[in-house]
Amino acid sequence: MEYECLELIISSSVYEPAEDSFMLAKHAKHLKGHILEIGCGSGIVSLTNAKHNPSNTVIGVDVNPAALTCAKKNAVRNKITNASFKVSNLFSKLEGMHFDHILFNPPYLPTDKETKLKDSRLNKAFDGGKDGRIVLDRFLAEFDKFLKHDGTLLLIHSSLNDLDKTEELLRSKGFHIQILEEQSFFFEKLSLVRAARQKL
Repeated sequence: MEYECLELIISSSVYEPAEDSFMLAKHAKHLKGHILEIGCGSGIVSLTNAKHNPSNTVIGVDVNPAALTCAKKNAVRNKITNASFKVSNLFSKLEGMHFDHILFNPPYLPTDKETKLKDSRLNKAFDGGKDGRIVLDRFLAEFDKFLKHDGTLLLIHSSLNDLDKTEELLRSKGFHIQILEEQSFFFEKLSLVRAARQKL
């Protein structure tokens, strides 16, 4: 597939970029500095930022090794050298690191035994647990420890998993929230949330 200036190959065990990916990539494109993407999948968001900002350092992590193989191949295919990719379950392999911007398109679909995908690697990209928040809440509990004080979070959020709760959690950590874009579909609304610490 092609997206803006990128030519991407997507394997069957990797989340195929869709409206949520494009929304995040669009707004992440102009961010500067040391960038982290959690759940990088094919690398579309990380590589879009890296391609437009050659002086940036971009790290993409994913729990799915197939996604990382895909992202690395896409980096080579597009001659991008300022983005790297590694296996990490959220922040598990990033201890002590701090970033100017953190990007996350979490698995947000509420699921049960009947709706889980048979491919366990691909299922991780969709499976948000019973209420769609099982991964999101783990992320929100610790992301701020890895964000520089003046850094920002860009987070894709679905109406299926309680945006009000997420906004309340972010505010309790001292963050100001802005909705950068929304898109409505027949079964949900997607929002792109920007969070930055409130200035004292």
